[in-house]
Amino acid sequence: MNLKERIETFSALGEILRNILEDNESTHSVTLNKIIDNQYLKNPWFTPGNVRRAVSAIAVELTFENITKWCSFYPDLTSRSSSFNVGVVMAGNIPLVGFHDFLSVLITGNKIIAKTSSKDTDLIVYISDLLCSVNSEFRKYISFTDKALSGFDAVIATGSDNSSRYFEYYFGKYPGIIRKNRNSIAILDGKEKDDQLRDLGTDIFSYFGMGCRSVSKIYVPAGYDINKLTINWTSFSDIINHSKYASNYDFRKAVCLVNKENFTDTGYLLMKENQGLSSPVAVLYYEYYDTPEYVLQQTENLKGLIQCITGRNNIPLGCAQSPRLWDYADKIDTIQFLLKKS
Repeated sequence: MNLKERIETFSALGEILRNILEDNESTHSVTLNKIIDNQYLKNPWFTPGNVRRAVSAIAVELTFENITKWCSFYPDLTSRSSSFNVGVVMAGNIPLVGFHDFLSVLITGNKIIAKTSSKDTDLIVYISDLLCSVNSEFRKYISFTDKALSGFDAVIATGSDNSSRYFEYYFGKYPGIIRKNRNSIAILDGKEKDDQLRDLGTDIFSYFGMGCRSVSKIYVPAGYDINKLTINWTSFSDIINHSKYASNYDFRKAVCLVNKENFTDTGYLLMKENQGLSSPVAVLYYEYYDTPEYVLQQTENLKGLIQCITGRNNIPLGCAQSPRLWDYADKIDTIQFLLKKS
């Protein structure tokens, strides 16, 4: 299978997914829609809305033009003549979070041995089946396992800071990419319009704030009125009706009250002035700054912990959860790594 065939197959997969999301009848729509609607039964955090958001983010990117542009950055892709086995350990914090690694391994002509998260197995397996229904050659390149990875030549593993220590011990002798916890931030300059602030809400509340691209901390100019934010986020208030999110909200509020901490309570989100980066579920940290130079210095100091930055001169507000194919996790170029390994 050459690169052109791989690109055509993934772009066809994108078309299938877009048709399903647009409610165009197809042989696949009933099955995938059923999987999407029932994921919350296995993982309560995977609500139908959040699963559709994740599938949509993938479907929008999988066009022939996008994939061709992405692959054009790597001239060596066209000359690949052999493949090797790549073990991929997928996280399960948000739906289909391992898809980009799945795509990267296969678009480079390699074989994937995927260990899915127990919290997110059905979606990636079914999308793999869709891919193989377009081009059956891919069946030779894809395998899934729920056991310890074996038979691989390189590894890509994503998890928490705790699991990364295990990954480094177990996979240390292999070429690999090991990803740890990261969070995302937003930098406001105080000139944002109401619609931009509502877009920021999308970056904060999507996936209940559990993704590495979810904004967990915002920087605001000194004297900024925090209430201006909450006024624009009322459309997200229904999030408190989710039982697990509500439990986190209640617990964090109780901790703040017991510790006599200052916080702003919106009824569905707790906002705390805090220099930290990684806020708990149902909590958003914010920090005032006096000069733009201060924020630049802070982000430079924390760059090893930051996944992405939204705001003026950065990723547009509202787009944190819609990365392009060339927006790599932890800023590690997966394709370059796979080409170097070969």
